This record gives sequence, C-alpha cells and structure tokens, in this order.
Amino acid sequence: MTKTARFPNAQPPATDKRPVVDTHHGVSRTDEYAWLRAENWQQMFRDPSLLAADIRAHLEAENAYQADMMADTEALQKTLFAEMRGRIKEDDSSVPMQDGPYAYGTSFKTGGEQPRFFRTPRDGGAEDILLDGDAEADGHAYFRIGGADHAPGHDKLLWGYDDKGSEFYSLKVRDLAGRSDLADIVPDTGGGGVWSAAGDGFFYTRLDENHRPSKVLFHRLGDAPEADRLVYEDLDPGFFMNVGGTRTNDWVFIAVNDHETSEYHVLPTGDPDAAPKLVRARETGVQYELEEGGEEFFILTNLGDAKDFRIMSAPAADPREQNWREVVPHEPGRLILSVMAFERHLVRLERKDGLPRIVIRERASGDEHMIVFEEEAYSLGLVGSLEYDTDIIRFSYSSMTTPAQVFDYDMATRERTLRKTQEVPSGHDPDAYVTRRLMAPSDDGELVPVSILYRRDTPLDGSAPCLLYGYGSYGIAIPASFNTNCLSLVDRGFVYAIAHIRGGKDKGFAWYEDGKRQQKANTFKDFIAAARHLVAEGFTAHDRIVAQGGSAGGMLMGAVANMAPEAFGGIIAEVPFVDVLATMLDETLPLTPPEWPEWGNPLASAEDYATIAAYSPYDNVGAHDYPPILAVAGLTDPRVTYWEPAKWVARLRERKSGHDPVLFRINMDAGHAGASGRFSRLEEIAYSYAFALKVTGHS
Repeated sequence: MTKTARFPNAQPPATDKRPVVDTHHGVSRTDEYAWLRAENWQQMFRDPSLLAADIRAHLEAENAYQADMMADTEALQKTLFAEMRGRIKEDDSSVPMQDGPYAYGTSFKTGGEQPRFFRTPRDGGAEDILLDGDAEADGHAYFRIGGADHAPGHDKLLWGYDDKGSEFYSLKVRDLAGRSDLADIVPDTGGGGVWSAAGDGFFYTRLDENHRPSKVLFHRLGDAPEADRLVYEDLDPGFFMNVGGTRTNDWVFIAVNDHETSEYHVLPTGDPDAAPKLVRARETGVQYELEEGGEEFFILTNLGDAKDFRIMSAPAADPREQNWREVVPHEPGRLILSVMAFERHLVRLERKDGLPRIVIRERASGDEHMIVFEEEAYSLGLVGSLEYDTDIIRFSYSSMTTPAQVFDYDMATRERTLRKTQEVPSGHDPDAYVTRRLMAPSDDGELVPVSILYRRDTPLDGSAPCLLYGYGSYGIAIPASFNTNCLSLVDRGFVYAIAHIRGGKDKGFAWYEDGKRQQKANTFKDFIAAARHLVAEGFTAHDRIVAQGGSAGGMLMGAVANMAPEAFGGIIAEVPFVDVLATMLDETLPLTPPEWPEWGNPLASAEDYATIAAYSPYDNVGAHDYPPILAVAGLTDPRVTYWEPAKWVARLRERKSGHDPVLFRINMDAGHAGASGRFSRLEEIAYSYAFALKVTGHS
C-alpha cells in the first residue's frame, strides 16, 4: 500500500495569491499569502470575533479538509484518548507544601478539566478548596488559570486567568474568609504578581498592545487599575520583564532580560512606594539571576567568562557588582541551572555529563554533598519549598520507564522520604519497556544524544515505526522523563525517541551556542543525523519515522522537511515557527525584538538576513516530494501567530511534487498551548498520534 492510498483523494482548499514584495539589504522577496495575516491582529487576539471574514472562511475550510482526510481515524482517536485518559489518576492531588499554619496544593476532581487550589492544616487534614478552576471555567470555550498565590497573612488569594488563549491575563483577588472575589479586576497582565508585605496590594506586569510586559505597577486593593502606581518602566522592546518574590516576603525582584542579557532591580515589599534599586546594568552577553539569602543575595551568573555559570553573593543592603564575591566557582562542563537558598543551606541544580544532579551546600562550612540516583538516564526537577527557614526541600524524579516520584529531602540528616509516586490507573509494568541512550554522529563529528523507549518485545530489525521528537532552541533541554501519552504509540510497536540536538543545553552551554544564530543549521543537521542513526542501528526505517516538534521545534520540522524530506515518513509540526524571516523583520510583533539575540536581527544586519533566509522553512519550500505533513495551530497564539503555518501550508501545496497531503488543523478557541483543559488537550494529542499511526500504516 502506498502512502497516498491511506488518504482520500480530496482537493485541499485553494488559497488566493495576493503578492506582496519587500526588499531588505538589496534582496527582494515575494509573499503571495501575506494577506492571511489579520491587519487587526492586536484587537483580534482580545476578541477573535473581529477576524476578517475571508481569513475566517479560509481557516474553516482548512479545518473541514483535515477533518475529511482524517475521518477514518475517528474511532482510533477515541481509542487513543480513552487509553491516555485511563493512565491519568482523575482525582489526582499534589503533595501539599507547608507554609506557616497551612499546607497548599492543587488537585483535580474526577472528570474535571481544570485544577483546584486547596489548603489543609499544616500537619494534615481535610482539603479546603480555595479556587475551583472548573467552576471558574464554566461557560468559556477557553480558560486557563495563570496561577494562584496566597497573601502573607493567608487571608487572600491572588489569581489570574486567560479566557481567550491570547495570554492577556486578568488578575483577581479572592477573600478567603468569604470565598468571594473582591471588585478589583486588573486586565492585560502577565498572569501573576507579588504581594506587598502588608497584603494590601500587589506588584504586577502590564502588557502593552503588542503583548510586551513594559511596565511594573503596584495595585492597592480597592483602587481602580487606572490609578495603579508605576513602579518601573522599560521602553526597550527587545527585553522581557517579570516580577518575582521571595519566600521571606521581603523583596520584589524585577527581572529584565532577553535570551543573552539580564538586569535586575529590587525593592522591599514593605515599602511599595520605594524606588527600585538597580543591581547591575545590562551588558550584552552577561546574564545573572538573583536569589534571596537573608542578609545577602546569591547571584547565578556567567560574568567573567563563566560560560557554565558560577554563584556569587552580595549584601542585600547594597547588591551592586562591586560587592559581589564568589561562592561557587565556574567549572567548565558543569552547567549550573538554578540555585535556591535557605537559612542554613544553598541548593543548586546542575547538569554534568548530560545528566542533572542536585548539590547541597552548608552555608556555614561550605561543605557539599550530592543527592545520588542509580539509573543511567533520568529527569530531575527541583521543587524547593515555600519556606525559607527549613531543612526540607522537595524534588521530583522520573525516567522514560519510571513514573514520576516526589521526594522530601532533609538537607541536614540527608534522609530522603518518598511522598508520592505517579499512579497509572490502567497499569504500568516498567519491566515491559526498555530505555536507552544512543549517540548519533552528526555531519561534523559531534555526538548527538538520543533517548529512546520501546517495548521489550518490539523487533529491532528496521520494521518498527518511530516517533522522533526534537526542539533545539533557547537552551531548553528536553528531559528523558516519564510520559504516559507516548505509551499509546510504544504499545503499538513504535520506538519513541528524543533527539537532544544542539540549540538546547543538554550537553552544556556550548551545546546551546553551537545551535543558534550563525550556527543554527547544526540544530537541523543533528536531528537528521539522529534519524539516520536510528535507521543505521536497525531501530526503524526512514519511511517509518514520523518527526514531531512544536513552536521552535515546529520550525525544526519545517527545516528538516526542506533539507531531507526523504528521511521521514511523516511530519507533525505543532504551532510551528516556520515564517522566521518575515517575523524577525517585523518589529511590531510581540516577540520579535526580544528574539533577535536568539536568531539574529535581519533588519539591521545583512549577514543575519542571509543566515535566516537560508533556513527559514517558508522561504525554502521547494519542489520536493515531501512526506505527509500535519500542521497544528491556535488562532489567538501571540507567540507563533496562526498565519505562519497557514502560509506555510499554502506554499507547500503550491510548490511540492508528489501527492502526499499537507493538513492544517487550527483550534479557533485557543492559543499557543492548545486546548486549556487536561482532557481536551489529550484529544489534540490523540489526533496527532492518529496521524502518526495513519502515515505508518497502523490506522
């Protein structure tokens, strides 16, 4: 059976051509499908009903086409959904975390889509529901809670929600005595805030019309949002900004950063009218993060050519650089990922030899010890604590075969207490599966780690299908963690693989640097190398590999489709960043100026223009025999705008040879993260997995 025989012989929607020409650095390019970008996109993100009728009609036609092409998988999708749902403990609950007289946590009720926020007495007792996400979401097609934070006096709850998918969050304050929200509603925020010490107001970031957090304000309870005090404003559109607090509730940290440079300002929570103090002025390429430490701050930084970072300290009363002193020196090859400070201990999460580890340091003596793990490959998360004066921290652990575990760890006695193991109600036998880590040689000789999972009875003779996942941007490392969803493929004979390609920090900071800007092509070559190595080692065959990636990983999908379409039997590109050149040329878009350090600035640099133009998926679609491609997007996505995949799909159909289809599915009620409910999100995953099964002949 040929690949084309698996899909109906239906015609995709015709896309009008309305050519627009732009010229930069003496180079002209024509975009026939630029009209798919809504001229009123800022307003449309807030109110999707404002989308132009011709664009809406086109997107709805795309949805109708993909539904027809995937109609024969509807039963399979329902089966996959039921399987994945069956692996979720529906009435699941986190382990409550102690803070003062209470312990706080989140839970779900059976059948519930949204989390509930609860607390219990400190040492245990009945759950007291503070915020019921399902009740708040009632009547909304989309609803996502940005978070919830209790006031220092435990009498109020600050919480945020987005009901469009556009990531413009509104903030509300709940009176925990009466369980009712105050009249205060603060719109267009980043989704969270920091309470004042007195609990009479909160600091937050305000988003402008281009979705940039350009202001930090203080809202005093009872005041109109229009009267909120401007605490700090940054007019540089190339920087993100957020506010954070401390476990002691003493400080507000205002963090200003792009992908390679950072700057902090601090002010006391006890004096909301104080002017923020600058810690160290931004300097291109210098990164640092602040962490509380009582009378001192700890600073995680790459200052001083510390590529893999070191830890400094400074007095909280005057944390300027001239007062910094080294606590943990830089060690090449040991990447320090994060640091948390407590009254008697300093805790850091670091990665060495490709694996994460937790190191505990006694602040008084400087003595250190590590928390040790036995498996060869695993995922580790540092949860920490809500309290500062404690010896107990929390961390999470899993591997591709081991369900997630939550431990409390006594830093003084070194006692480890298992608090929770992820339950798989439908059952899970770790011994039925095998996880391995391969090293795939890339074209320049670099060895690319590839984590794989398969059933022990899967034949390794090249006949098994494979889902190969990749990301490779922003320094984000993809952990080899437990994933109940992928078991639906693995149990059907798939090899599930993660390519830890350059552009992430999986092998240290240099691994990231060697996969960005002028070196971006390494990201794509590494992924192709991973696919070829899996074939060479007998795990699969090229026409049985389905590649998958989302966002910047969706850009990866577009690039490898252009560079090596013969290496893949199918491609799934979720919210794909495929129109890289046009987006980086448009400084009005929400994320463009802050993204220039990652990709380059093609407006200012002819070299950057040429670099991006050489790989931008939309600009490099050719007359190739592409495999079946699925693109998935959200209408109100401010990170990867819907028109990027819409244009890419149209151009693929126009220019490609061969007969394999290109499908485009757009959620008209969601943004970058897809559906907001935990089960509705599973429906989207089931759809993508059904596509993977279909193109490999398993539907």
